Amino acid sequence: MNRTLVFALLMLFAVPAARSEDAQGRTLDELKAETIARADRNAYPLIGLKPADVREALGRLKTLDRDEWAASWSAIGDRYMKDKDFHQAWLVYSFARWPVPNSPGKQRAYEKALEAWLAHARKFDPPVELLKVPFEGKEVVGYLRIPRVSAGGGKPAPLVVAIAGLDSRKEEMVERFAPLVARGMGVLALDSPGTGQSPVKAAPGAERTLVAALDAALKRRDVDPQRVAVYGGSFGGYWATILAATEKPRLRAVVAQSPPIHETYSAEHTRALPSNREYLFDYLPASLFTYGAKTLDELVATREQMSLKTRGVLAKPMAPMLVIGGRLDTQVPIADIELLLLSGETPKDAWIHPGGGHMGRDRKDWPDPVIFRRVTAPWLARSLLENPE
Repeated sequence: MNRTLVFALLMLFAVPAARSEDAQGRTLDELKAETIARADRNAYPLIGLKPADVREALGRLKTLDRDEWAASWSAIGDRYMKDKDFHQAWLVYSFARWPVPNSPGKQRAYEKALEAWLAHARKFDPPVELLKVPFEGKEVVGYLRIPRVSAGGGKPAPLVVAIAGLDSRKEEMVERFAPLVARGMGVLALDSPGTGQSPVKAAPGAERTLVAALDAALKRRDVDPQRVAVYGGSFGGYWATILAATEKPRLRAVVAQSPPIHETYSAEHTRALPSNREYLFDYLPASLFTYGAKTLDELVATREQMSLKTRGVLAKPMAPMLVIGGRLDTQVPIADIELLLLSGETPKDAWIHPGGGHMGRDRKDWPDPVIFRRVTAPWLARSLLENPE
């Protein structure tokens, strides 16, 4: 047997072995254990999923194949769709495509997730409006909810533009920000560039998709252009920070929760993505998909261009900001949070959890919903509902 054939056979048999342990360095059994642990404490990215469903789906998995993953979860989603439990179907389908739809099965799961969520959203009051904004031959898709008193011709409503992250989606933003709508604020939910239904991949300048959606929203009579805020979490926080500078005249407030700023985009940090254990699995594949990169080297080069320090954004005046973070965050180093807080001449508010990880969350006292309820929502309400001094 010649050497070329021997090498080819070795590579052929090496592929399944590599695929059996590429979920942040976890084996399938380790991934199952970590996923169940997060489901049991209702932690991201399994918030709302039923632990029994999680155990059922994981119990069928024999490999880390993406289509096998999508099929196992989608079987449960199909059951909920048949029972017309659209909310639970959406949650399950969303995890079937998690973190990104980078296989045929995961893409089908994502399409089913959108279908289920739109069916679920039909019961919302005030209703969800599907906003489609033409953009360079494509379109930016968002969801808009306006309080009924404003939509009915009353006083225009304040507006929060909520930008999802690397693996979250605009549907989650609508769900999370529903309490603000109940308090009289409108919400425009958008996917980050490179994710969801965004028409572009992530790259410097991709924020123009978000600006196009903001432009469209501010033309509406039921939106108060003097009371507009932006929220972004994780990757969404990156884009929110850019808008805090570029859209300062139009924004009253910006919340950036664990925003990647500079060190996150270093070559060293990017090359360490596969070994990050805080992220559940497929951090590197999710990033490759979001940026449209084919190799790790290409991703390194692309991400280095994203640095807000390199792009000169940090030195610009910014809208009033609340910056949220966790000192123990391994996805966005605390150095990035400190750099943002100490850059430029604009004072910023901060909520930093000394024992918190990504998004400032911890396993006990400060899970995601608590941070939103006790930190994010009150700050936005004060910023938009109270008269500025």
